[in-house]
Amino acid sequence: MSSSIIVVSFSRRSGSGRVLVVFWGEAPRSEPCLFPEQVSVLYFARSAELAGLRSETLSVPRQITSLQLWEEIVKAHPRLAVIQDQVVFAVRQEYVLLGDQLLVLQPGDEVAIIPPISGG
Repeated sequence: MSSSIIVVSFSRRSGSGRVLVVFWGEAPRSEPCLFPEQVSVLYFARSAELAGLRSETLSVPRQITSLQLWEEIVKAHPRLAVIQDQVVFAVRQEYVLLGDQLLVLQPGDEVAIIPPISGG
């Protein structure tokens, strides 16, 4: 088995969004990697400003840790790295901290990137 990470990113001509395809993990050399789960990533507040968009679709492995998912998002949007220590994910509207927590994603799941929000 070989371990590989391949990120393919492209923009649609209409400018309506981006599709980011992430290949992650162990795969037998004789078989192609399959990454069937497409999830919607939603960016809020400062994360939307830093990413330059409010949403995009990612194709990711069904099982990925929250930290691995964050790292792939930062590869596509390096400016997001400045909020890593403050950001929280919400997966299927439930909060998830960045770390070793294993996410089992389903097609169509929403992953929200929620930075700290100030106000009173």
